Amino acid sequence: MTMKESQSFIGINYGQVVDNLLPASAIATLLQSTTISKLRLYSADPTIIQSLANTAISLIINVFNFDVASLPDPSVASSWAAANVLPYVPASSISVGNKTLNSENPSLASNLLPAIQNLQSALSASPSTAGIKVSTIHSMVVMSQSDPSSSGAFHPDLSNSLAGVVGFLRDAGFLRDAGLSFMINPYPFFAYRRDPRLETLAFCLFQPNPGRLDPGSWLTYTNMFDTQMILTCACSKLNWKGLSILSRDCT
Repeated sequence: MTMKESQSFIGINYGQVVDNLLPASAIATLLQSTTISKLRLYSADPTIIQSLANTAISLIINVFNFDVASLPDPSVASSWAAANVLPYVPASSISVGNKTLNSENPSLASNLLPAIQNLQSALSASPSTAGIKVSTIHSMVVMSQSDPSSSGAFHPDLSNSLAGVVGFLRDAGFLRDAGLSFMINPYPFFAYRRDPRLETLAFCLFQPNPGRLDPGSWLTYTNMFDTQMILTCACSKLNWKGLSILSRDCT
């Protein structure tokens, strides 16, 4: 695999709560001059979405957490898709909310699954957007146990909410061949900050290190990113098999 091919899976987050941002058209030109082919927006900014049309750059747009509560209404979900996606279409996937299950609004947990279902149905109704994938992004806070990786487990009080979302993403992905995925923000830096072992920095930066043996699986991990993809272990324990997992934010 060449370096360019290996980097085709690398993307960036594009936050806009700053000043001196480049114009939307310049962002598209800049990305096309690199091997970065994926962009995540924290909002459905029409100028950015439109600028990326026909650029072959894969785009994730985000539904704000405060919008999630209204999307269980199918008519609201259809209106959101019509206003934020249908006019532009280059989006390849949509995240319904951002880390909703550990937000300060407890109602988001019960609204998350119907919001995802209705938005996916609204997009599937139009041939131009039927291929767009809907999912949701969570942080590692949904885990009650994460070290070693084989001990990975979700917080029991989140299991019911997660079960519905995971079941929909898995089953809808199989039925529609949509490749729907559960998205996670691993945040290896925070794990590094809490780990005082001398070799931790090399372990985080994919540099040579002795590796770490997981006594539960007898697998030796050589970097922290791999150890944090413990969702596969946690999902297996709950019989949530066959689900694709994507890492989104690796701060």
